[in-house]
Amino acid sequence: MHWYIEPYIVPLGGLVMVIIIVTIASMRKTRSRELDAHLELRTKEMEHERKMKELEIEKAKMELEKAKLTKSL
Repeated sequence: MHWYIEPYIVPLGGLVMVIIIVTIASMRKTRSRELDAHLELRTKEMEHERKMKELEIEKAKMELEKAKLTKSL
């Protein structure tokens, strides 16, 4: 190697290592947030499905009551 490049190899390697570590930590944090967001969306979706089923049951009960009332009249 040339004498003017050698003193820069170790500090440059250390800088590259720090950049890689920060990048990996940042990617891990971003992935964690993404998974949390997907979990929250899935939870909301399941809650919505449950509410819709409850509404369908209520609707069926009301239609049944309406049918009973029309038969009794």
